[in-house]
Amino acid sequence: MNTAQEIVEYGSDEEGDAFIDSGDVLAEVPDDGDHPMDEDDEAEDGVGDLPSGDSDIKDNSLQHFTTHNGSVFAISCHPTEPLAVSGGEDDLGYIWDITDGEVIVKLTGHTDSVCSASFSSDGQMVATGGMDGKVRIWRRVGTTDFRNWEFLTELQGPDEVIWLRWHPRGTILLAGSNDSTVWLWQLPSGNTMQVFAGHSGPVQCGEFTPDGKRIVTASEDGTLMYWDPRSPTPLFKLSPQDARFDLENITSLAINASSTLAVVGGTSGSVRVVSLSKGEVVGAIGGHAEGESVEAVQFVDLTGTGSSPGVVVTGGTDGKACVWDLTTMRLRATLEHQDAVTSLLTHPAPKSHLIVSASADNTLRTWDARTGALVKEHTGHHGPILSASLGLQGSVVVSGGDDSACLVFTTEVDESG
Repeated sequence: MNTAQEIVEYGSDEEGDAFIDSGDVLAEVPDDGDHPMDEDDEAEDGVGDLPSGDSDIKDNSLQHFTTHNGSVFAISCHPTEPLAVSGGEDDLGYIWDITDGEVIVKLTGHTDSVCSASFSSDGQMVATGGMDGKVRIWRRVGTTDFRNWEFLTELQGPDEVIWLRWHPRGTILLAGSNDSTVWLWQLPSGNTMQVFAGHSGPVQCGEFTPDGKRIVTASEDGTLMYWDPRSPTPLFKLSPQDARFDLENITSLAINASSTLAVVGGTSGSVRVVSLSKGEVVGAIGGHAEGESVEAVQFVDLTGTGSSPGVVVTGGTDGKACVWDLTTMRLRATLEHQDAVTSLLTHPAPKSHLIVSASADNTLRTWDARTGALVKEHTGHHGPILSASLGLQGSVVVSGGDDSACLVFTTEVDESG
């Protein structure tokens, strides 16, 4: 069909754009059942004499956005402008200004939690996905600034939306659902381009390959599928019955810049490296405690070329982020949090060696992946961080928390000071 052909055309140039990262598996981390204890826990740490159990937290953020009434499950920064879009437990999304916290647009229409929210790769559209199964699209109005947005259309099909991904170059949107399906739409028409069926459980993660030509999805049922967008039948499928691929539930996924390798993590604490050209497992890496879920995976381009197998970082519920060299399959560094790592972000060039980790320990941390050195700790949240996104070419990180707040931080120590 013509619309699906456009994906291949979008992916035909050789720019090697990084894939959109809007918080890979954040929707499944939020409720671990113990977050109401945060203030009590901190009181036990010797701050019980203060009026509020967590009022002594050092806040080094630049800006707060506290309009959400409930946990913030999703956040995404605009590719060029100082804007973020957030979605939360209050069934609402907001586009807001990260410099002053001003609401630009209130995104309404969902009847359940908004668990995914993302700007398109060109910054002209916003998509929100909800537990109500709705995907709602807004579009920028005019060309003078980014202050005016209009509701465009509502897309329906999935049962409960777990994640959304925009195509790296086109206005094509991918959604993974709790009902085991994956949906592909063309915008602005809203036409359904493809429905991918083949998983037998919730589709926990999915990505376009960075070249824009293929799609990789993975499910709670332990399967991974590699798709041509033009076909409803996968090019290949890996399942727990395949050699070396038993990860239990798959919870996280990343694809390298050259679109040749996928790295997937699961609830068993295991990680597998998959060749997308061969359709088989080419490596297995550990580092995480057995039974501790791998919640986030990101490739890091230490050379700045994107050509080598490279380095990958995996974040787990054991509080570790493990930096792996895929050429040697050796562990380069272990980065530590005090609680589960919920999100990993990689900086764009020229600082592609920097990564940011977000955690249920209420902090984010910027690290140098070359050495494992901590560059900066970002504090100010009063609950687990459920989502994070880099903005303004990586100079800021914006986070959303279980404390209903979104915070904006500079990713590095201010060198001018």
